[in-house]
Amino acid sequence: MNKIAGLLVMISSLFSAQQQMSLLECENAFQQNNLQLLAEQYSINMADADVLQAKIWELPQISGYINGYNPEGKRFLNVNKAKGLEVSQLIYMGGKKKNEIAFAKSNKELAQLQFSQLLVELRTQLRTNYYNLYYEKLKLENINKQLGYMNDLLKAYKIQSAKGNVSLKDEVRLQSIVIQLNNDKVEINKNILEFEQNLKVLTGISEGVEPEISENEAKEILASQPFGNEEDLKRKAIENNADYLFGLKLIENSQLYALWQKSLNVPDLTVGAEYDQASGTFNNEINLKVGIPLPLWKSNRGNVEKAKYAIKQNQKNAEFQKLDLETKVQAAYQMWKNQFDQIAEIKSTDLDNLDMVYNGMLKNFRNGNVSLIEFTDFMESYRQTALQIYDMKNELIQAAEKLKQLVQTKIFY
Repeated sequence: MNKIAGLLVMISSLFSAQQQMSLLECENAFQQNNLQLLAEQYSINMADADVLQAKIWELPQISGYINGYNPEGKRFLNVNKAKGLEVSQLIYMGGKKKNEIAFAKSNKELAQLQFSQLLVELRTQLRTNYYNLYYEKLKLENINKQLGYMNDLLKAYKIQSAKGNVSLKDEVRLQSIVIQLNNDKVEINKNILEFEQNLKVLTGISEGVEPEISENEAKEILASQPFGNEEDLKRKAIENNADYLFGLKLIENSQLYALWQKSLNVPDLTVGAEYDQASGTFNNEINLKVGIPLPLWKSNRGNVEKAKYAIKQNQKNAEFQKLDLETKVQAAYQMWKNQFDQIAEIKSTDLDNLDMVYNGMLKNFRNGNVSLIEFTDFMESYRQTALQIYDMKNELIQAAEKLKQLVQTKIFY
């Protein structure tokens, strides 16, 4: 018992710095401070830089010569007698630059979709941890309420047991309930610590978060239902899920890449002008120069073939992603519906009756109207039921958050 009490004190000290925050406030802090989100934003900036780079042409080239040795005049570096200058520029043919730019812009769109998907996933983590923490704290409050009474009762029985007024068996029966309640408290505190740590990482807030949800808000959240049936949710997921849209964009991206690779087989022109002082047909002549590789074979044929297979691969992956997404939406909807129907069967009057019976049992036990066996049996049943009800409510919200994560548009009204 001393070890358990010491552990409880140590854990509770970790929760001393608390900051009450609504879910909206947590989400605002998350968007401003989350390091993963801020880091992923740079992927879009880098994609912008790739678009900028794709628009840049090769630099013009300039070359020249001077006479190294004049055998007639027997002079070295005879610049006055012979020198020349050439300027050339590579001209892209076959739409290479246009295709390269289009591919770079497509990569930026992929980066934006990756960012959107990460945003959804991290926001879902934030919301699920927030609700987990909320219900774990409610469970802790309930356990503490039971422990407060049971510890006092156990102390009284220990005194009476030492005097021989009650049996040791009755003391042990109470002791077992207190131990179980303390074990529940340790487990709940461990969960609270984990959820608070997760929220600190997600929001960038060093203080512990105290969820701020009113009783009416909690009831509204539990009562909210998705707009539309299962097929409507599947359709919305296909239209909005960033991960699936990323797969579709990959097909377009690979098609643009294939078009770019194909255009690389088209020979480029090199156009330039040349000045020659004395070695040409005329003195001080200016010549126009045009160069092009001989297209004896397709120098980029392997990359073109590879790009074609990438298109087919991404098409099959997109088909799989669609089936997988629809299946997940179906399962998530059924999970939510099962949890909703289960909660709907528990009326508010049932919960009120549970608390009323609990208070009545405490009163009757104090007055000697209920035996210790009846009382301890009820307390064990009440402990389990109270924790299960909190878990059921939390699981309903978690199922709704999972459905939101898949559909990625407003579906609960």
